[in-house]
Amino acid sequence: MHTGLTDTEIISRVLKGDQQIYSQIVERYQSYVFTLVLRMVESREDAEEVSQDIFVKAYRSLADFRGESKFSTWLYTIVRTSSITFLRKKKLDTVSMDNEKTLIQVENQESSFKANLIEQKSRHAMVNEAIKMLSPDDAQVITLFYKGEQSLEEMGKILGLEPNTVKVKLHRARQRLKDKMEKYFSHEVRELQGD
Repeated sequence: MHTGLTDTEIISRVLKGDQQIYSQIVERYQSYVFTLVLRMVESREDAEEVSQDIFVKAYRSLADFRGESKFSTWLYTIVRTSSITFLRKKKLDTVSMDNEKTLIQVENQESSFKANLIEQKSRHAMVNEAIKMLSPDDAQVITLFYKGEQSLEEMGKILGLEPNTVKVKLHRARQRLKDKMEKYFSHEVRELQGD
């Protein structure tokens, strides 16, 4: 059902009364939104609920989209504020996760990661599992760049940082992701490469 319309064209039609075409925006961005929300709320059920709310909020706020940045950048701000609001309501700490808690989570999940890999021997699945082991900041930068396909400038606007700072953060996050892949998935990566 993809019509080949740009985001801006679809939004223009929605604002002129063609409400049905908004479903194309949802289809186009549901994976992006769900992935970002899941990184923040960590529960699939909660992420589904928050993602639905985000699309409702985006629909109601479409008139506020000025087209000064990509639609995905504008949508990300709704994703972030909605996720933080949801977490605050659940009285969870949204910003800091101390290292000890992270290490315990990684240790607890390590066996399930290896079990899941038997069924999911794909680079994509392994990368997603490794991203889950990163700090929320690193996971956010990696997700925005690779899954959200945001430029360094757009990421800078989203994160409130200079593009050069984003570049450094992305470089460090990539290195930590590589370290996680080598530590937890070295055997699987070798198998995929046919070594």
